[in-house]
Amino acid sequence: MLQEFKKFALKGNVMDMAIGVIVGGAFGKIVSSLVTDVIMPPIGYMTGGVDFSNLSLKLADATDKAPAIVINYGAFINTIISFLIISFSIFIFVHQINKFRKKEEKKAQEPSEEVLLLREIRDTLKKK
Repeated sequence: MLQEFKKFALKGNVMDMAIGVIVGGAFGKIVSSLVTDVIMPPIGYMTGGVDFSNLSLKLADATDKAPAIVINYGAFINTIISFLIISFSIFIFVHQINKFRKKEEKKAQEPSEEVLLLREIRDTLKKK
């Protein structure tokens, strides 16, 4: 069972997936920083100095025994923008990969120069 697991874990697809998860996590951090540090400040400036990350709706005040109950919809807006950027980036990446695969499939379907030459020889011999 251990040998079987080792075979599975060392397959290229599993390693590729692991690398993708690690890179994806790092990409998520980059996009989060892009949204909170680059995109949202100008939007906040254009909306009159609103800091979206601090936007919230207080449902109940804090007491001695419980903290305040707050809905942080500003953080939710930042998360939505991050999601849209990440999903659009992934869409562009997958779109380019699919375009590359179609070109490769098209190349594979076209006969090679040798095959064309052999066909020409065959057709010439048939005519004789």
